[in-house]
Amino acid sequence: MLKNFKDTAAIVAVALVVASIPGAAFASSPLARAAQGQPAAQPGSQTAVARQVGTVKEISGNALTLTQDSGTNVKVVVMDATKIVSVAPGQTDLKSATPIHITDLHPGDRVLVRGIPSDDGKSFVAAGIIAMSRSDVVAKQAQDRQDWQKRGIGGLVSSVDPTNGTVTISAGGPGATKSIVIRTAKNTILRRYAPDSVNFDDAAPAPLDRIKVGDQLRARGTKNADGTEFSADEIVSGSFRNIAGTVNSVDASAGSISVMDLISKKAVMVKITSQSQIRKLPPEVAQRIAFRLKGPGAASPGAAASGQPVGSNQPPSGGATQNAGGATGAGRPGGGAPDLQQIVNRIPAAALSDFQKGDVVMVVSTEGTDAGGVTAITLLGGAEPILAASPGAGQAMNLLPWNLGAGGGDAENESP
Repeated sequence: MLKNFKDTAAIVAVALVVASIPGAAFASSPLARAAQGQPAAQPGSQTAVARQVGTVKEISGNALTLTQDSGTNVKVVVMDATKIVSVAPGQTDLKSATPIHITDLHPGDRVLVRGIPSDDGKSFVAAGIIAMSRSDVVAKQAQDRQDWQKRGIGGLVSSVDPTNGTVTISAGGPGATKSIVIRTAKNTILRRYAPDSVNFDDAAPAPLDRIKVGDQLRARGTKNADGTEFSADEIVSGSFRNIAGTVNSVDASAGSISVMDLISKKAVMVKITSQSQIRKLPPEVAQRIAFRLKGPGAASPGAAASGQPVGSNQPPSGGATQNAGGATGAGRPGGGAPDLQQIVNRIPAAALSDFQKGDVVMVVSTEGTDAGGVTAITLLGGAEPILAASPGAGQAMNLLPWNLGAGGGDAENESP
């Protein structure tokens, strides 16, 4: 079944990152800027000042429990002299910050704490706290998602010119791929995903020359009249790894799965986190995708006698074909590779325990490190028909490694 795998795997890039950018509203705030580049406190030092960013878990008296983005809980003691202020998402300075009391904080609020850590790092005496309410963060995230959808484009990097401040990407679906030149300016925000994280909060500022050919890139900004050039307000990029093969073993309790990569012929340990997207394609959906990958001459299972593709398809505003009929309509009018990203997003979530040895899977992961394996962005089961398909030359499945979609389209499934 997998004799054509090498050709197919080179074409089918299942690159999806789970969920939306959780800290988009927070990333450009005074809190984030204050936290970036700050040296950690020296162990044992009684005077070193450190900063911690996280989410309020609970509040009790004059203390609060802060859950850091790493998942570690820290107790924060608030003194009478501790200054606490509230800022709005997008606020660029603290001049108009509103003074508040610890009783004004609530679980779910995002805070930056500045103070003196204990020797063991498990507690913190706060000198100052900058807070952003949970409701404000949620509202800003929704606003940012809408803006990414309306003014965003994405694709694979084909060239980079740091001297002229441009990046060229290949965007669009199979049969409609085009090159777009993305122009940056001095005020363009450039971020890059960490090699071992799928969290946008971990995307750090990075110069343009860090972007490499073959990277996935998403930009937000303004395009010209014919769509060949794009002036970027913000760019996020990353190197991601596509793995396809058979399951060697599953350890649901440890949140890991071993996959035998059919290209490298080596076992890869894949870590599953709460942010990993786990899906299993129903057999009929996988078959429809496979038949579409085989080209216009293939007869799609379940297709009407007239030969029309199953499902209702409409091109969204961004130009990419979008399926309006749900996961069962896996094709594109006129043949060609289906929009796997939107199909996968519509499939109900699966559990790691749903997978077993011998299953054929596709994994999109972080770049990973030499020693620590990789972290799954998407784990897709039921992929054997897709990997066994033999797409015609030039067909490609260009899917982004995060749920940013392709400019415009499905608001539910395209979120930064």
